Amino acid sequence: MSYVGPDFDPPQPRRSRRRPLTVAVAALVPGALLGWLVYEVVGGTGGGSGGAVGTPTVSSASASPKTSAPTSSTTEDDKPPGPSPTPTASAPAATGPLKGKVVVIDPGHNPGNFRHTAEINRKVDIGTNSKECDTTGTSTNSGYAEAEFTLDVAHRMRELLEKQGATVKLTQDGDRPYGPCVDERARIGNTARADAVVSVHADGSGAGNRGFHVILPGSVHAGAADTRAIVGPSRELGERVAGNFVRATGSAPSNYVGGGTGLVTRTDLGGLNLSTVPKVFIECGNMRDTKDAAQLTSGAWRQKAAQGISAGIVSFLRG
Repeated sequence: MSYVGPDFDPPQPRRSRRRPLTVAVAALVPGALLGWLVYEVVGGTGGGSGGAVGTPTVSSASASPKTSAPTSSTTEDDKPPGPSPTPTASAPAATGPLKGKVVVIDPGHNPGNFRHTAEINRKVDIGTNSKECDTTGTSTNSGYAEAEFTLDVAHRMRELLEKQGATVKLTQDGDRPYGPCVDERARIGNTARADAVVSVHADGSGAGNRGFHVILPGSVHAGAADTRAIVGPSRELGERVAGNFVRATGSAPSNYVGGGTGLVTRTDLGGLNLSTVPKVFIECGNMRDTKDAAQLTSGAWRQKAAQGISAGIVSFLRG
């Protein structure tokens, strides 16, 4: 997701609802991580109550630039419409600590969105106002698209979480021309009665802006949107994802939003406003910064990102 673009007026993160969570110390809920350097061991290198999520594996050391992908930064963390195909789902795992749990992964944007600009520009109701169905997403300067990045990380997450016994569903798997729209993305998680939903993104901010941040839903009660019941659990999910993401990737929280906490609260994203189940977005890095882009285009780093996000989900579901 990008904060810049000709048709986007970037909202300022609300900070009044955020608890202090510094880069050095993150005060998470009881039983969770105590700071981003001390984490519940959920994957790879130790034994914790969350169980091992898996050791990072090196697959495709570097992604090739996508010449057909959009090269301009766009605006929303939410996405486009189109027919409403059945969300891609894995078969429920027979065993594992997450047996009976449903996780929905929302890969940001769709690789085909840039071919359907009229459709994705259609306005949809997000409760507080109307917003574009979706956007194309951003890309690195070399043309590696956010939509390609998010699908790759989603596939890696699905494999890790299925090994833990979870039933995993994707809102889209590159199996439709464009979309789904932001309202449908929220609806997929709601209909699945998901125990946790994570929307995966990469930002398109200016060069020099680096790091990840997790976007939490603010309290919204307007129109079809009512997030009051999920604000608390979503914050816990976001804190656990943020802590484990640092641990797995070594990345620092964003240096340009969130005040160094790695957490941002927003009320302008349809994918969050319309959710009735715990949900967060994660911007894994800034595709327009060369140092962050070098990580985002690395298959080995994407595996670490998938492991960190998955470990946070496991920690939340077992907490």
